Amino acid sequence: MTDQTLTGKTIAILATDGFEQVELTKPVEALSAAGAKIVIVSLESGDIQGFDHHDKGDKTSVDITVAEANASAFDGLLLPGGVISPDALRMDEGAVAFVKAFGDAGKPIAAICHGPWTLIDAGLVEGRRITSWPSLKADLANAGAQWVDEEVVVDSGLVTSRSPDDIPAFCKAAIKAFAAA
Repeated sequence: MTDQTLTGKTIAILATDGFEQVELTKPVEALSAAGAKIVIVSLESGDIQGFDHHDKGDKTSVDITVAEANASAFDGLLLPGGVISPDALRMDEGAVAFVKAFGDAGKPIAAICHGPWTLIDAGLVEGRRITSWPSLKADLANAGAQWVDEEVVVDSGLVTSRSPDDIPAFCKAAIKAFAAA
C-alpha cells in the first residue's frame, strides 16, 4: 500500500512480551506505508518479545510506556494478538485505562486474534459486533458482544479480525477506520 491516507496520523500499538509477531509487524508495515507515524506502547520500556505462535520471534523496541502515554496524543489504537500479551495487558490497570480512553473518545481501535480480550476489560464490547480468535467467543459473548466468524468486522470504528490469515483484510479496514478519524 502506497497511498498516503494516514499522513499526519499517529497510531499507538499497545503490546507487551508475548505478542504475535506478524500481527504487529504486518500492520506496522501497512500503516507506515499509508503514511502513519507508529508509536509502540508497552508496560515497560526497552524491548518486547514477539512470538511466532509458540516459538520466540524477534524483539521490538518500545517507544513509550503506557504510564507515559496519553490517548489524546493518538488518532487510533491497534491491539495485536497472541495469547500472552493481551492477557498481560488486560491485567494491567494502566493498559486497560489507556484502551478505555480511546473508546470513550470515539477513536478507532483495531484488534486482531486475542487482542479483543483487552477490549472486554475496558468495557468496550457490549452491544458491538466483533470477531476474534475462536477461543474468545464465549468471553466476548459473556461481555455482551455479538461474536461472528468473519475475516474482518467493522462496528462504529472498532475493527476486529480472527487470525494472521486475516491480516490483509484487517490492515485495509484499519487504515480506512484510522483515515476517517
